Amino acid sequence: MSMKPGGRPPTDILLIKSHSMGIGDLLRSSAAWSALQARWPDARLHLLMLSKQSGYATEAFIRSHHLLASAHFVTVKTGDPNRGRQASLPRAQVWAEVAQRLKDQPIDLIIDCESSGMKTALLTWWLGRLKGAQRVGIAQFPLRRLCYDLAAPSVPRYAARLGLIRPLDYTERDFVALAALGIARNGTRITLKSAAAGQAWRQDHPLAAAAGQSIVVLNIGCGTEDAIPKRPELPKLVACLVALYAQQPFTLHLSGADFERKVNQAFRGLFSTAMAQHGWQAEVVDWAGQLSLDELTGLLGQADLVISSDSGPYHMAVALGVPTLCWFNFDTPPSYHPQPGVAALILPGPDQFVAAALALLALDNPC
Repeated sequence: MSMKPGGRPPTDILLIKSHSMGIGDLLRSSAAWSALQARWPDARLHLLMLSKQSGYATEAFIRSHHLLASAHFVTVKTGDPNRGRQASLPRAQVWAEVAQRLKDQPIDLIIDCESSGMKTALLTWWLGRLKGAQRVGIAQFPLRRLCYDLAAPSVPRYAARLGLIRPLDYTERDFVALAALGIARNGTRITLKSAAAGQAWRQDHPLAAAAGQSIVVLNIGCGTEDAIPKRPELPKLVACLVALYAQQPFTLHLSGADFERKVNQAFRGLFSTAMAQHGWQAEVVDWAGQLSLDELTGLLGQADLVISSDSGPYHMAVALGVPTLCWFNFDTPPSYHPQPGVAALILPGPDQFVAAALALLALDNPC
């Protein structure tokens, strides 16, 4: 199917994003990538991400995504994003860098996935002229419409037409631009496959549990300063896991970044003490700081159940198709994955937690 009657299907599609370099934020776009591949199976997808700082760990991780032919990350800010307001680099400098990155890459369709501002809209207009490509974007306001050949309705109109609550869930946001191409989400899920590093790690580290036990991966996560309010309170988390162990014994594997070792150790101490009060002793393995994001897929993919806070590994587990329970400290609809195999609980007590975990463990794990 082509974009215009009598036209040729696109062969190389460039998707422009600039919202966030978070693991979950980028991975949520994979549903839109799947929808594009379903429409044009032979098309190659290329990501252009305008990031605030170079060297994010997510760069290598997203480059290895099975739906992307290439991914390019161009820095648009100066300074450290964690230290106050950053200055924007000159537009000419950013555009020159983009042109250099895409110099040898044919592009015949450009999709601006962002809904606000003019920076990505103008870049899309300019790149369209440079590459002779058709331009697609969101007509959030009239001036933006002039930058595109095909324009989707504004986000409020898109949400109203589909009866969606705003703010839109993060997976849905890229489908606003795709509406200009007549591509609807229709329940498309985010997706992820282990790349070579993840497959190798899984082969070298096969997880095993005693007869009758499950393999549970716990990601306490939320170690960055701005995300700590999302982290479960350890005593409450321990109480829920002890209650689950009483119903379904498990071997526990802890994931996390290097700077999350401390919270993992604190949890491990509390958990061991609580288990000992019942005369139980569960195997606990802490992988914090030892795995790359690709290798983490090898750990998550072997779990019977992943339990996580609202952080990157939560979205990774969902995308891998692993039964996943996410602990939320407050109602956060844009972060939910309302689909089978995923449970989003807000400050659960032990009974609610155990019921949800057991329901997920009863599912067949496709990984």
